[in-house]
Amino acid sequence: MASDADQEAMMAAWEAEAGDDDGASSTKGGGDADAGNDDAFAAEWEAMVGDDGGTISATEPEGPGSERILNQDEIDNLLGFDGSEETGDEQSGIRAIIDSGLVSYERLPMLEIVFDRLVRMMTTSLRNFTSDNVEVSLDNISSIRFGDYLNSIPLPAILAVFRAEQLDNYGLFTVDSNLIYSIVDVLLGGHRGTAAMRVEGRPYTTIERQLVQKMIRVVLDDAQRAFAPLTQVDFTLDRIETNPRFAAIARPDNAAILVRLRIDMEDRGGRIELMLPYSTLEPIRKMLLQQFMGEKFGRDNIWESHLASQLWSTGIDVQAVLDEHSVPLSRVMDLKVGDTLMLNTPPDGDIEIRCGNIPIATAKMGRMGHHVAVRIGKTLAKEKAAQKILEQT
Repeated sequence: MASDADQEAMMAAWEAEAGDDDGASSTKGGGDADAGNDDAFAAEWEAMVGDDGGTISATEPEGPGSERILNQDEIDNLLGFDGSEETGDEQSGIRAIIDSGLVSYERLPMLEIVFDRLVRMMTTSLRNFTSDNVEVSLDNISSIRFGDYLNSIPLPAILAVFRAEQLDNYGLFTVDSNLIYSIVDVLLGGHRGTAAMRVEGRPYTTIERQLVQKMIRVVLDDAQRAFAPLTQVDFTLDRIETNPRFAAIARPDNAAILVRLRIDMEDRGGRIELMLPYSTLEPIRKMLLQQFMGEKFGRDNIWESHLASQLWSTGIDVQAVLDEHSVPLSRVMDLKVGDTLMLNTPPDGDIEIRCGNIPIATAKMGRMGHHVAVRIGKTLAKEKAAQKILEQT
């Protein structure tokens, strides 16, 4: 009984609410209000909707719940791309953020020649090392920040840190996993025509590390011979790492030269990456700026030989100094014709031969006919003359 009474009360409440809605909608004032609201909403919609019916006009004021769609020009301004081929010095938007990480440094022509020689030497050396048909090619030479390079190394890989002795700095040598397994497969007698087996998820074994280390030493010896016509540089292997964090040889923001080499052994092969920081190449920077091997800045061998031949025939004034002593200026001003100056050098004493202010020899004074003559007794050491020149200059 109680449940029936509750249901009847609920039905009565619904009927009362329905009656109120019908009465409100049947009144004249309520109908005018609804019609006015509908007309205002339709007018606002027509103003917001464009000719195509789908694009919101950017000139109309946005409502609190509307979403504004950017046009192509606004998107280009946000990203920093104006769509034209010409690029000015000033950049904005996301493009300026992206380009700020790029590294652009001067071109080193001689470095390209050095690595071209390295490719030819590696082709011969790796053929003798693997007893297989090896082809080495140079992919590219680029500039990159050291931190960006460490983050881009595909793992697993073996990183060899080597030292350039004469340049007093380090370099980095990276061997990717494909080349590691290919070298191990070739050196341990793998069959031709089969791809090297690659096992993921495990560290490199001692045998694999030792075999790759031998290959790295062969490449470093070739790099040493490639630099030999330019300058003497000894590359010595410092350590082998598998974690890029432990192979840091420069600050992350420092610029470096990255050389990518491709090694193909028929159906096997991989990549080698040689990374040299600019601080390592700074001592030989002038040599790397040469356009060709043997170029000399500001030197001409023909002019040097001509200048040397002319210097040998140049006449100079030589003075024989008997003695030197200091006297007051008043005495010098009082000298008259016939006065005698007493010298401390005896008749058979040594006198000094000078060219300007530089002593060149000692001699004995004498007479030949009607002329006073000197005979060279001892030439001064070249080191002493050079020392006096440096002291005077």
